Amino acid sequence: MSTSPAAPHDAFAALRHRDFSIVTINQFCLTLAILMQEVIVAYALYHLTRDPLVLGFIGLAEAIPFIALSLWGGYFADRYNRQIIMQICMVLSLPLPLVLSALFSSHEHGHLTAQQLSLGVYGIIFLMGTIRGFYSPAVTSLKPFLVPRNLYPNAATWTTIGWQSAVVLGPVTGGLLLGYLGLHPTLYLVTGLLLMCSVLLALLKRRSFPPIEHDSVLLSLSEGFRFIFKTKIIFWSISLDLVSVLFGGVVALLPIYADDILKVGAEGLGLLRAAPSVGALLMMVLLAKYPPTQHAWRNMLLAVAGFGVFTLVFAFSTTMWLSLLALALTGAFDSISVVVRQTILQIFPPENLRGRVAAVNGMFVSSSNELGAFESGVAARYLTVIPATILGGTITLLVAALTYFKTRDLLNVDVEHSKPVEVKE
Repeated sequence: MSTSPAAPHDAFAALRHRDFSIVTINQFCLTLAILMQEVIVAYALYHLTRDPLVLGFIGLAEAIPFIALSLWGGYFADRYNRQIIMQICMVLSLPLPLVLSALFSSHEHGHLTAQQLSLGVYGIIFLMGTIRGFYSPAVTSLKPFLVPRNLYPNAATWTTIGWQSAVVLGPVTGGLLLGYLGLHPTLYLVTGLLLMCSVLLALLKRRSFPPIEHDSVLLSLSEGFRFIFKTKIIFWSISLDLVSVLFGGVVALLPIYADDILKVGAEGLGLLRAAPSVGALLMMVLLAKYPPTQHAWRNMLLAVAGFGVFTLVFAFSTTMWLSLLALALTGAFDSISVVVRQTILQIFPPENLRGRVAAVNGMFVSSSNELGAFESGVAARYLTVIPATILGGTITLLVAALTYFKTRDLLNVDVEHSKPVEVKE
């Protein structure tokens, strides 16, 4: 682990560590590439099929392998060299945008039907989810070795800034490039970004990692599950976040809104897709000065309710400016609930359970976007898009109300000064 000193109160302290800067730039480029590809493929496939269900299957195709393999990815990250795993994953990812381009090209020349094209796209997305299941735990577990312990908060801040910036720029860039350059040149640019990521990883200093003794993976994780179910504030915080994203999220349906309702095309889709992240980024800046951890549980409930309310506003909107505002506010309210939940997950689990609780939380929350995309696609297919969005916002509000009645005793809990829950292993 790096031990070089850093100047006190240095806002750029973590970035002065070469390998951390490389990994941060790599993560920015990778997130940018993934979101550009996600936006253009979803829009192009829906534009061809006019079937909302294809948007749901795109999310499901990525979620299935990620959920199935992420725990084993964490095991491999602990057992083998993290940097080598990341490099292998990146090399395996490189040809996938080119294969997507070839599939669309074959359809354009009449060699593939729309159904065959859709199946091919799902297969490539499935491979990407498989790679992500191993890459994500490896990069997450590498970061503590790149900066000294006293710079962890500063490193986390820069990691979040880099990720949120890519989340804002990726959809906008993808939509604009799709509109002005077309599908195939944009996929070539995605390949170029992945190649840049691979080169950056090759520049990392070689390092070894301490060996870790492992118990049974399933037995170890079961202790994390039991702790979550027994600890009320953790169980309900994870449940709230999972339900709001699973049912209330509208991101997967944005190609339909852009094409059929708002009539703004691929360029407008990029703006719609970026709006929640813009709202989240602005709220994060505000929360840095005014953290939501005082009256944390009240703020959590209000944030989830606000997410549901502005999902409904978006559902009824027929103008671009109101749709953008509603999406930005869903992102802003979601960021409040994320901050509260992350604080709860850091404070309440004891040291010897913190990693396992985080792993179980990651299984549910990290995959909820993809599962939510599938739910949204199915609902839009059978209810049409606006009723499906109204249903999602309504379910979110109902769950927030149910949670309030189930957890009123948590409203007075002082989260900031709480101590870890003691458990007997």
